Amino acid sequence: MDLLEDDGGTNAHDYTVSELSGAVKRVIEGEFGRVRVRGEVGRVSLPRSGHMYFDLKDDRSVIAAVSWKGQVARMRVRPEEGMEVIATGRMTTFAGQSKYQLIVDDVEPAGAGALMAMLEARRKALAAEGLFDAGRKKPIPWLPQVIGVVTSPSGAVIRDILHRLRDRFPRHVLIWPVAVQGQACAPEVARAIRGFNALPPGGPIPRPDLIIVARGGGSIEDLWGFNEEEVVRAAAESAIPLISAVGHETDTTLIDYASDRRAPTPTAAAEMAVPVRAELAAWLSEAQARMARAARGRLEQRDQRLRDLARGLGRPETLVQPARQRFDMWGERLSPALRTLVLRKGTRFAPLAAQISPNLLRRFIRDRSREVDGFAARLRPAPGARLRRAGQDLTQLTRRLEASRARMLTDAQRRNREGAERLAGLAERLDRAPRLRLEALEERLSRLDRMRQTLGYTETLRRGYAVVRGPEGVVTSEAVAARQPGLEIEFADGRLSVIPGGGGASTAPAKPKPQKKKTDPGPDQGSLF
Repeated sequence: MDLLEDDGGTNAHDYTVSELSGAVKRVIEGEFGRVRVRGEVGRVSLPRSGHMYFDLKDDRSVIAAVSWKGQVARMRVRPEEGMEVIATGRMTTFAGQSKYQLIVDDVEPAGAGALMAMLEARRKALAAEGLFDAGRKKPIPWLPQVIGVVTSPSGAVIRDILHRLRDRFPRHVLIWPVAVQGQACAPEVARAIRGFNALPPGGPIPRPDLIIVARGGGSIEDLWGFNEEEVVRAAAESAIPLISAVGHETDTTLIDYASDRRAPTPTAAAEMAVPVRAELAAWLSEAQARMARAARGRLEQRDQRLRDLARGLGRPETLVQPARQRFDMWGERLSPALRTLVLRKGTRFAPLAAQISPNLLRRFIRDRSREVDGFAARLRPAPGARLRRAGQDLTQLTRRLEASRARMLTDAQRRNREGAERLAGLAERLDRAPRLRLEALEERLSRLDRMRQTLGYTETLRRGYAVVRGPEGVVTSEAVAARQPGLEIEFADGRLSVIPGGGGASTAPAKPKPQKKKTDPGPDQGSLF
């Protein structure tokens, strides 16, 4: 729009602010429309609304850019400060601040060099924080009981991993489905790694002993989600050992540096996770055979050593001959010694026998009898006292047994009451469950029957449609109807027989439509739709 002004300036048109802003907006949008702009990303702002505001600049100029929430969600690569990009969008103005801006709906790096430069800068920043240090990497378990796999459930990667695990050593596998490319890849992979770590040991869902993050090969843009900072931090924070198997052998992403082990392919990750069961069985058999051979050799060595020592001991009869000879010698000397001892003892007893008389023996027996009677008198009351003490002990034990029996009976009665209450509750639930199930099935059957009636062709006839049938079945075109000798037209309230070519309706009365039961599925409906 041209703004004309006379020499004196008195005939100039008076524009309102909104009119002038609208005119400028139409000029800019009409002149440029959709454009592609190459530049370096300046400041980036991402408020809570989800929209993204950033600057595009070169060595001389700066242009404001904005991407709405839906456009940000569809971006494959998000702009970062210092990144050289090619932004695609449309030019417009923002009247609230009297400025023009670029509405960006797609951003792509300005060549692979710029993308790799941004990747290298991010790698150095994360490495400076110590996320890639070898000292923090955890060893991979030799034979994990549960393996968690973070990948797409529909790709060939999960099938390769499961097939390899089944061939080598079958294990319990938990699959956490995620998107492996696009805008949703990074947050879903990070949530999956943290979700596996959040599972409690011994819970209803077993906690993995090892995590495999896997994806097939692709371009650097396809694998970019595994270069995002949130994925790298989640892998570095994982308390569970983690194997990274992203891309082919030549592909490298930042999660490979943060993981505890990098596998060149997903299949290689499965091979790192478990040993070969057949090789373990062969090794175990060989070890058992070696142990058996070693035990037999040890026994044979001990047996030979025992035989050698036995030969050095000499014959048993040689060892006992001297002792036997000494025994015979002492046996010959024993008989004379006994006779001499008896004679000596008899000589010493003869004077004493002369001093012993019958009266002396009787007094001795009488004194000993008194001592025995005294002992007997002292022993008579002892059994009674012992019986009384035993009776008292028995009474105390009886009281304790009665108390224990009463407690046991009380506990048994309480358990019986609790069991009866639980059994009554279970019986009530058992009586109520079939009735509720039947009511649910009846309600579902009623809904299905109403749906059948609604979708049946008889409802279509009530809306003014008709079915034309010939001798060979339903007629759907005028050319086919013209060749028929007779036709039958079915309406909602009955049927009418007609003759094509102006023959008119037949004199036969229209047959009323038979009433069908609710459970009758009706004729074929495919020809009406």
